[in-house]
Amino acid sequence: MSNPRFDTSLYLPTSVKEMKQLGWDYVDVVLFSGDAYVDHPSFGAAVIGRTLQREGYRVAIVPQPNWQDDLRDFRKFGAPRLFFGVSPGAMDSMVNHYTAARRRRSDDPYTPGGRHGARPDYPSIVYSRILRDLYPDTPIILGGIEPSMRRLSHYDYWQDRLRPSILTETGADMIVYGMGELPIVELARRLEAGTPVADITDLKQTVVLRPLSEMPAEGADGHIILHSFEECLAHKRKQAENFRHIEQQSNRMEGDTLWQPTGSVAVRVNPMYPPMTTAQIDASFDLPYTRYPHPRYKGKTIPAYDMIRHSINLHRGCFGGCAFCTISAHQGKFIASRSKGSIMREARQVTAMDDFKGYISDLGGPSANMYTLGGKDREICRKCLRPSCLHPSPCKNLNTDHSALLDIYHSVDSLPGVKKSFVGSGVRYDLSMHPTGDRRIDAANLRYNRELITSHVSGRLKVAPEHTCPHVLNLMRKPSFGLYHRFDDLFRRTNRDAGLNQQLIPYFISSHPGCREEDMAELAVETKHLNLRLEQVQDFTPTPMTLSTEIYYTGIHPYTGEKVFTAVTPEQKQAQRRFFFWYDPAERGKIVRSLTAMGRRDIIGKLFPVGHKQKKH
Repeated sequence: MSNPRFDTSLYLPTSVKEMKQLGWDYVDVVLFSGDAYVDHPSFGAAVIGRTLQREGYRVAIVPQPNWQDDLRDFRKFGAPRLFFGVSPGAMDSMVNHYTAARRRRSDDPYTPGGRHGARPDYPSIVYSRILRDLYPDTPIILGGIEPSMRRLSHYDYWQDRLRPSILTETGADMIVYGMGELPIVELARRLEAGTPVADITDLKQTVVLRPLSEMPAEGADGHIILHSFEECLAHKRKQAENFRHIEQQSNRMEGDTLWQPTGSVAVRVNPMYPPMTTAQIDASFDLPYTRYPHPRYKGKTIPAYDMIRHSINLHRGCFGGCAFCTISAHQGKFIASRSKGSIMREARQVTAMDDFKGYISDLGGPSANMYTLGGKDREICRKCLRPSCLHPSPCKNLNTDHSALLDIYHSVDSLPGVKKSFVGSGVRYDLSMHPTGDRRIDAANLRYNRELITSHVSGRLKVAPEHTCPHVLNLMRKPSFGLYHRFDDLFRRTNRDAGLNQQLIPYFISSHPGCREEDMAELAVETKHLNLRLEQVQDFTPTPMTLSTEIYYTGIHPYTGEKVFTAVTPEQKQAQRRFFFWYDPAERGKIVRSLTAMGRRDIIGKLFPVGHKQKKH
């Protein structure tokens, strides 16, 4: 049996030579990816390629094409029989390239060797424009996180301006947004049947440009007419009003079609497919991935792959609805869970990898502990417009029973060769600690928390309270910080009882909409009381299609219409950020002056008690 690390025939072809070795003289689809080609279910281009391959289509992939030379990478396969697919990467290109302070990063974890510069800013635009110039008659389909989150008018933090749907800037024919397996197969079938791409306007989970004359009248059943891009440019409040519709429809089980006039065309966003069934999501994860980077990268490391190569994703979707997160806008809020059989098949595949040492790095998902969870009465869910099932409090219709997840943990850990499985993705402790009143479920969830702490932590468990102040947490759609205290207490007691010495590592965000410098000072007092020297911190970075970003840009809460303060200047942001590091002697003078100016000498006394000598770190 050939070694999958080195046998190119086990992968989608990346060159004409590899294509001919497969006996092909043409391809149906050519995928261009901003990432290195890793044949793993965590990499979108591999998922779409394998999905189309299963349906009998010949698919080639061009990873990280050179857009600055004679464009030979864009020419090598010629025009495919059906379409070009453009996947900018698993991570938004601008988040990949720039820090929250808009400084250029020096590395790229999705590139061999972590090398910077293997992809342009906005690959969706750059790749599509090149392909349109070279192949004016071949359909171009965009997919992935970058175009998904830019499917309608959106604020671009890196250019500090409102931009129209990215589809209007690319020359591409269509966006397939969200999880693409179902729409991409249907699209391929329609194109193969001879339907022109311009006539495919009703396909679920796609975005197309249509003549303004096709836009239905205001109030038409099943359609929502958004404020035009030009109106949003002129009036920020209209952009905020649009967002409420956009978020609600992207979180519905059966959404409406959205229309936004933009210049001389209308952007049409068709609703999402219903949540994937277990059989459908199993079919995607059971595709014949090698789980390795393509042999072309022999001898090179791909940092993003190294992080996940021994991990297993249990489900898709997240019903947390955090204001700064795009998971539900991309994957939906309804959980699509894999079967136990599919998970165990992948776990056995992981144990057979030649570099497996007995440790599964993550048994998780977008939120680690939402496996199989969701509404008890799906008819209630069908009508629901809530963006979060957990905020402001867990929905009464929500099943929170962690028993099925515990069973997965136990079964994976019992496999030969598995020494331990870790939970590396984020845990929603407000979900696992929520009292239901059902003694069996509450006991199972307590058991889950204890087993998580004793058996699935690699010395440090990372959780995300994000802030300490109630009004900021409310804007974030996060639970009260008092719940973190309860979880911290459970963590400490469980460690003590088990004879363990592990750390609970909290994440915090500064400069989130609604957060003032005084709120960061209160956060500093809280974290000092907990004896924390914070390390997992970040300044809020506005990314397209989140509630937090809409508030940042418009200054208005889309659901209440109220104005919200936001720190936007570098000086305001730095003033907030320094409170994370109150213990650093270099920051003490600035913090004291700031607290004096805001009349909070009481906080100075709490952070820097008289006679207390600061330790140097």
